[in-house]
Amino acid sequence: MTPSPSGQPDLSDEDQKLVVLARGALARAETSSAAAVRDGDGRTYAGAPVSTSTLTLSGLQVAVATALSSGARAFEAAVLVNGDADDPGMVTLAEITPSAYAVVTDLSGRPTGRTDGRG
Repeated sequence: MTPSPSGQPDLSDEDQKLVVLARGALARAETSSAAAVRDGDGRTYAGAPVSTSTLTLSGLQVAVATALSSGARAFEAAVLVNGDADDPGMVTLAEITPSAYAVVTDLSGRPTGRTDGRG
């Protein structure tokens, strides 16, 4: 992510792809937020929040769980569209790959924050 002339950070092409995937999940699920992750092999996964009487997951938790259940062993990045840096999925992302970073965007996909990995 680098600053643009407007002062807002620009997303890399790969991170922009995550925004598109997360926004697609948001639209399909008709929810107010969603997320997408890129694993260590460059594969991408998207998720929207799930809320039932027996299960509650954030979009990031869904995306991370989908990646892990598909064989992902590491993460490079995550994008949370209309999400929050305090998302509970951030803990799992960091547990699997401390160096993974996350970008939080508004509904339009414009970055509003970034959490750098701890690695």
